[in-house]
Amino acid sequence: MKIVIIGGGIGGMAIGSFLQRKGVETVICEKQPGNCEKGHAFLMHSEALSILNELNNGTGSGLPGTTVGRFKLRRPDGQEVSNVALDSWRCIKRNDLVSFLIALQPPGRIKNGRSFSHFIRQDGKIVAAAFANGEMEYGDIFIGADGGNSRVREDIFGKIHLTPVAVKEIVGISSNRELARLYGNTFVKFQEAERGLAFGMIPTCENEFVWFMQYDPSISDLAGDSPEEIRDFCYNMLRKFPPVVGDILGSNDFSKTYIWSTKDFDLLPAFHHKNVVLLGDAAHLTLPFTSAGTTNAMIGAKTLSECLIDTKDHEAAFEKYYRLRAGTIKEHILLGRELKNRFLHPGKQKGNGVLLPFINSGGGSKRAGTAILHVQYFTDPICSTCWIIQPLLKKMNLEYGNHLDIKYHMGGLLPSWSDCKGKIQCPSDAAEHWEEVGEMYEMPLDGDVWIEDPLSSSFPPSIAFKAAQLQDLDKAVLYLRRIREMVFLEKKNIMKWKFLESAAIEVGLDPVRLRNDYKHDARIAFEEDLDLAKGLDITGFPTLIFSDGAGRSITLKGYQPYSKIEGVIHELLPAAKKNEINREPKSLFRSFPTMVDEEFALLSNLVRKDALKVLQELNSKGYIEKLVSKKGNLWRRNY
Repeated sequence: MKIVIIGGGIGGMAIGSFLQRKGVETVICEKQPGNCEKGHAFLMHSEALSILNELNNGTGSGLPGTTVGRFKLRRPDGQEVSNVALDSWRCIKRNDLVSFLIALQPPGRIKNGRSFSHFIRQDGKIVAAAFANGEMEYGDIFIGADGGNSRVREDIFGKIHLTPVAVKEIVGISSNRELARLYGNTFVKFQEAERGLAFGMIPTCENEFVWFMQYDPSISDLAGDSPEEIRDFCYNMLRKFPPVVGDILGSNDFSKTYIWSTKDFDLLPAFHHKNVVLLGDAAHLTLPFTSAGTTNAMIGAKTLSECLIDTKDHEAAFEKYYRLRAGTIKEHILLGRELKNRFLHPGKQKGNGVLLPFINSGGGSKRAGTAILHVQYFTDPICSTCWIIQPLLKKMNLEYGNHLDIKYHMGGLLPSWSDCKGKIQCPSDAAEHWEEVGEMYEMPLDGDVWIEDPLSSSFPPSIAFKAAQLQDLDKAVLYLRRIREMVFLEKKNIMKWKFLESAAIEVGLDPVRLRNDYKHDARIAFEEDLDLAKGLDITGFPTLIFSDGAGRSITLKGYQPYSKIEGVIHELLPAAKKNEINREPKSLFRSFPTMVDEEFALLSNLVRKDALKVLQELNSKGYIEKLVSKKGNLWRRNY
């Protein structure tokens, strides 16, 4: 079987890689002579990133772009409308992502300079693709991955109705190291409150931003598309926006700026006709407000490749592919249109809720204001109860994470042994307490660290965590998990810098920056956490304060059953919908790189004995590695 892929963009390259790995003969035909410098950048969710990692042989390294851990929506006058932590997003420049995918292709598989013209048919069957340069490519199956203006789609379905262009975007890439330092890992968007005009900036690396101006062309529009005309138009439209906007525009090369007339079309009744199937924007064009396009292309590529490999009949494979993807795609189309209407008519929106421009793994969108719960999580790296509640928090994140904006705060459990209060007065008391807690909740805790190399304070690892937060919010959570594993399972004194530094390297943080921040800014951030805890009269950990943004809040202290946590969520947010957990083991380990027996058992909905069998099988196949501790196992995903 030979598969001809028409379009060498994200979806085309991705499915080419998947099929080639299964031994399927493929050819990728791309109209561009090479990787185009013009273009923009993509926001990609964890689902798409896990697929990229899979294509990259699961190394977990070498991915372009940077993590985006927070979204801030502001008015041009500086008023903050929303400030929300994001769940596993990454911003990648288009040409960087295409270059990354090109490097995964075997030599000779990509044929550049091939602009699709038409199909060649024999006896009612498509046998070859013809290109404008006179070349032809014969094959058994043809995949149209040639974008929103797909010629392949037009050939098999005829012209379709595209929605009128109601919003335009001007997109550029700006180099500005100082602004990248100030706004690193944060997507900032300034949006007018009474008309459709916005400016957004998202970091793509340590010294660069992708920026965009979204605007309603009925307000004003470009007279021409020269670099000078685009520059003058942007400056004029954004003249009342904050100075940072001018700084970004001032460091932009307008000769490489992209103009995007946004449009979409209704869900197609099928993604295929006979032996031709569509992928990515060719199959389902959505408006950019959802940030869903690239993630959908990557998921679609993986889904289609699996259907083709697992199903012998290509017609059945195409029908299965449509069944698996059509529901989510329809939801994203409708969500994009809702966001477009809100953008064009912001003054007509009722209430305080702001629908954020992000899809999530469940297919929906996060809401701010009354539609999302804010959670203040006060914890400490050496708090044993904070450790045993980890399985429940993992479940909460999988089921309700799209409704929760969680902020981590350090509580300062152990300033020093001379300042300690309560029944634990010395290291030997802590050792005994850990053993008791571990036995009671069936979570591994090794209290011997308090005998062999006791900590004198929890402040150093707390400050290190704040330093990690200053660098990358997502990696900071992984960092906190890693130093907890060190102290609870590996008997390591995480006051010592060698362990704090090692943990930083393991989760992908910059250890040099971590140390610099640890000495200065992180200490200030830690003191702010302590002041906040004191002001809220928080003395025990964990403490979770859930608030709905409308003045109502509920506080949970210490260990709580999951039903209690879930009850609080529904009491404050009755409309909260629980996501179904994908209990497939590899999916769970994609969400959480390390788990102990109890965590995996809870998320898999298995009794511990059966969960252990599954873990041992994954270990025997090399997917996870087993780290044995005195009181239990830690299972770590192999990259």
